Amino acid sequence: MELSSIHHVAIIVSDYAVSRDFYVNKLGFPIVRENRRPEKRDWKLDLKVNETTELELFAPENPPKRPSYPEACGLRHLAFRVADLDGTIRQLAEKGIPCEPVRTDPFTGGRMTFFSDPDGLPLELHE
Repeated sequence: MELSSIHHVAIIVSDYAVSRDFYVNKLGFPIVRENRRPEKRDWKLDLKVNETTELELFAPENPPKRPSYPEACGLRHLAFRVADLDGTIRQLAEKGIPCEPVRTDPFTGGRMTFFSDPDGLPLELHE
């Protein structure tokens, strides 16, 4: 078996308009597909991360809250690689998105920080 790459990551959001604005306008992910699904009473938004990876945003009516932060079983956080951590932090700050203090991964030596999406999902920037 060869699992060669991640095709997509799916995220359930509580407010479609707010999350769409955050991921498209603030983080800059291009829209691949945007569909209202009346039979499921939700929206599904597919965003391009790179040539092989997408983010899928699902916006159902009244989704359950995240059980705990950030240690619920399942996805702990979603990490994005960046070339310039300090520059990316400045760009996020200009858009009103605060980041945690920068820290260094004790195992890899890589610099990283965290911020959150509108539903509190932890997002990491890793240089």
